[in-house]
Amino acid sequence: MYSDHDSILIVGFGGPEKPDDVMPFLENVTRGRNIPRERLLEVAEHYHHFGGVSPINAQVRELIETLRPELERQGVDLPIYWGNRNWHPMLADTMAEMVRDGRKRALGLVLAAYSSYSSCRQYREDVQRAQQTIGEGALVVDKIRVFYNHPVFIEANADRVRTALGEINEARRDSARLAFTAHSIPKSMADHCDYERQLEETCRLVAEAVGVGTDRWRLVYQSRSGRPQDPWLEPDILDHLRALKEEGVRDVVVHPVGFLSDHMEVLFDLDEEARQLADELGMKMVRSGSVGVHPRFVGMLVELLRERMDGNGERRAVGRYGANHDVCPVNCCPAPARPPGR
Repeated sequence: MYSDHDSILIVGFGGPEKPDDVMPFLENVTRGRNIPRERLLEVAEHYHHFGGVSPINAQVRELIETLRPELERQGVDLPIYWGNRNWHPMLADTMAEMVRDGRKRALGLVLAAYSSYSSCRQYREDVQRAQQTIGEGALVVDKIRVFYNHPVFIEANADRVRTALGEINEARRDSARLAFTAHSIPKSMADHCDYERQLEETCRLVAEAVGVGTDRWRLVYQSRSGRPQDPWLEPDILDHLRALKEEGVRDVVVHPVGFLSDHMEVLFDLDEEARQLADELGMKMVRSGSVGVHPRFVGMLVELLRERMDGNGERRAVGRYGANHDVCPVNCCPAPARPPGR
């Protein structure tokens, strides 16, 4: 296998690793969005509830350590670098380090499975800004495709869901509901990207794999932010749990299909808020694990890296749609329009 790629660049969201990091981190996340400070303080309390530490950086470190032997097993001998959008190690700093190390062309692994401005294009813009800052000799980054319908991604998610379903009383398992959750985004963003369609397809494929019929699962959303008057994707997981209770449902598995690891929004919005509500409603809620460092998921990431290196290798995908593009069109996933006065 010939390739002129000389490194792997993992691009993540980032998160605070001590209490003093929380507000500067949130200011980075919301820069330019005119979010009221009261809202930032409210979100900061979510982090302080867990000691002011987000688990996301530790989870990326674990992923890197799990990737290394799998890369070796699949014959990929490339160093791994890691840079974040919102907290250290910052992406621009990492890319500058790579240039100092003599790196010329990297495989870019963005830790997101779906297409939207926030989960794809914005990361590409972050890379472009870092390249412009570096100037002449800047690193070339070839991003791997989104993998929402890769068969192994479906298998890894299905395995997590099967484990969670196993915690439901066997006599009631066939009547339990499955709620897939993903991060809500503004309708103005969702209307111009494939985020909803891709999520629905992943949910359908995973539900089929675990034998849950169409009448027993639904895609719902969590972690909504922004102004109350701005429409975002719905229903919210809390509203969905209330609706299930009204239907007489006693058991529900909640699977964070839109997230790759059990980071802060999963821990707070699902393990704290959703679980508390389920307890109040008298429902048994089992929260399924995200794919994390599931062996199949890690193996799939290496497969995708090799696919991008080869340029003409097999591009595996299942379901109603083919493999996503490698190079995004110019008009792909545009930024949402700002409301007037913002």
